[in-house]
Order: sequence, then structure tokens, then C-alpha cells
Amino acid sequence: MMTRMLRALFTLCIVWPVIWLWLGLRVKHRERLPKSGPAIVVANHNSHMDVFALLSLFPLREQAKVHPVAAADYFLRDKRMAWFALNILNIIPISREGGAANPLAQCEQALRDGKTLILFPEGTRGEPGKLAPLKSGLWHLSQSMPEVPIIPVWLRGTEQVMAKGNRIPLPLFIDVTIGETLRFHPEKKVFMDDLKQQLLMLQQQTTGNHPHE
Repeated sequence: MMTRMLRALFTLCIVWPVIWLWLGLRVKHRERLPKSGPAIVVANHNSHMDVFALLSLFPLREQAKVHPVAAADYFLRDKRMAWFALNILNIIPISREGGAANPLAQCEQALRDGKTLILFPEGTRGEPGKLAPLKSGLWHLSQSMPEVPIIPVWLRGTEQVMAKGNRIPLPLFIDVTIGETLRFHPEKKVFMDDLKQQLLMLQQQTTGNHPHE
């Protein structure tokens, strides 16, 4: 209960004021966002601000059911970061180094429990404006949960809002375009090619960034 209260306070007092008031979020096709889980939201990844932008799209009552999937070696690297990531950001940590019998087991269980996952299929932050090669983890996850809808999203502006070296977010708009729902395909190449094309199409539909007037 205490953790949920702290997460709600963090959202109400920090995330939403920064994202919606200081920055500004322009969202296309918000109606395509899942109202509830299970669902997987996948997006391009250029900045740590990406997670906050995506979380801010969900109403407060759904926040506890939304889990960003994040690299354990980065977010669990020290006790303070691990506590914040697990309890406030509500992440599901996965290992990028292998070793686990099933590194996606927690993700699968979360989907069975009706949760929504946020996943970045590039695997790490890429070069702004360019889609890095996609990892196949999403296909493996979908293979075990083929009925779960996949919603592609393109983010633009987060890499400028929190450019390298910035400690205070710049007052620039973040643009979000939400795509049509994708479904699992048993052929990995077909699935990954379709996902790539959907993300690139969303990139073309996403407007450019500019400062507030």
C-alpha cells in the first residue's frame, strides 16, 4: 500500500507536471492505447525520458498495472537505483547477459495477470531519429503469449528534452504517435519485419519538435 501511494505521489507531483505542463505531450491516435491489459506497448528508445512519457499516457488508476521492461544490469546496479526502479517505476528487470532458464518468465507472468508491459525492442537507447536493429525478445515473448495485442508507438523529442549533459528538461514538446495493434506471427522474420515497418511508418507520421512559444 505504501509503495502504491509513493508511486501515485511521484506521478502526480513530478511526472505529470513535468511531462504535461513543463514540456507538453502531443499524442496522435490515443484511442489506440490499450484501456487494460494484457497488452504490450513497444516503442523506439532514445532517452531515459521515454519511460516517463509512455507512463504518463496511462490514467492513475492503471499505473500499478503498467510495467516497463528494463535491463537489470543498469537499473539494479546499486541499492538506491534498484529501489526506485522496482517500487516507483514499477519495472520488470530482465538480464541482457543470459544465464536465466527463461529471462522472460516475469514478463509472461505479468501478462497472465492482466498487466501491460512497456518494451523497447531496440534493447538500448539508440541514435536519435534512427531505428536501431530490433532484438527478437518480443517475438519470443509473443510466441508464449500469442493472443496478447502489441501496440507500436513512436516517440520524438525526448532525446532533445533530455540531451546528454542536461540536468533540467528543456521545454520542448514530446510527440507520440500510437499505431494499429499488431499480432503474433509464427515466422520470426515476418513478425520482426512487420514490426520494423510499422515503427518506421509511425516515424513518418510523427510531427517535428519545437520550443514552446
